[in-house]
Amino acid sequence: MSAQRLQGKVALVSGSGRGIGRAVAEKLAAEGAKVVVNDLDPEPAKEAVAAIEAAGGVAVACVGSVTEPDFADRFVSTAVDQFGGLDIIVNNAGYTWDNVVQKMTDQQWEDILDVHLTAPFRILRAAQPVISAAVKRERAAGQPVPCRKVVNTSSTSGLQGNPGQANYSSAKAGLIGLTKTIAKEWGRYNVTVNAVAYGVINTRLTSVTTEEKTIKVEGRDIKVGVNPAVMDAATKQIALARAGSVEEAAGAVYLLCSPESSYITGETLVCGGGL
Repeated sequence: MSAQRLQGKVALVSGSGRGIGRAVAEKLAAEGAKVVVNDLDPEPAKEAVAAIEAAGGVAVACVGSVTEPDFADRFVSTAVDQFGGLDIIVNNAGYTWDNVVQKMTDQQWEDILDVHLTAPFRILRAAQPVISAAVKRERAAGQPVPCRKVVNTSSTSGLQGNPGQANYSSAKAGLIGLTKTIAKEWGRYNVTVNAVAYGVINTRLTSVTTEEKTIKVEGRDIKVGVNPAVMDAATKQIALARAGSVEEAAGAVYLLCSPESSYITGETLVCGGGL
């Protein structure tokens, strides 16, 4: 086995029971990190933990919605209580709830901003005292302060907009602003804070279908899936002429969690195949 680049690190990955988040959790664990897995539903979280453990990694689950007021404190406390610290935060949880602006309800607007922007803010706010205290202890002991990492999941929709996604695009653009601000606030702790803006990635949210498909999110049926004609048109705008895999998406997050990216902060990495 090659040297594990994240040996001894502790990582939080929200929304990691499925899709991109699960691929991120598995990648970080494969590189030696102890991972706190999160999903809205218990079963996907348990399955992700089991898969990580079966591959020789270490993980625990923290189940629940990232939009719950007490979730951020529970999430951070799980890392500290189970693994003794916190080194990597990946804010990944989310979904889309699309509509053109004249038909978009306040509920659609608020819920999407809550999950994609307010939840990451709360998680970072809850993590700050833990990181600050750790850095103070390290400096007092005369130890080098390790480079800790935050990676926020944004989207090309947040960079250039997307019809039917006023809520999602606004939230993802806001997350880039949050990323740049926390990068400046946490630089003194030797924490890098970056974002990954995804283009078209193959997940259950973007699966190609001619039928109406829905997923259940907190009791609501949310439409998912992309019409084949729409996906074909989108693919033609991608230099690599295909959608990305969840493993490729996870690779972009890993780049910003790796030791080699210790002097990159406040940036947005586009993972879109040349979209």
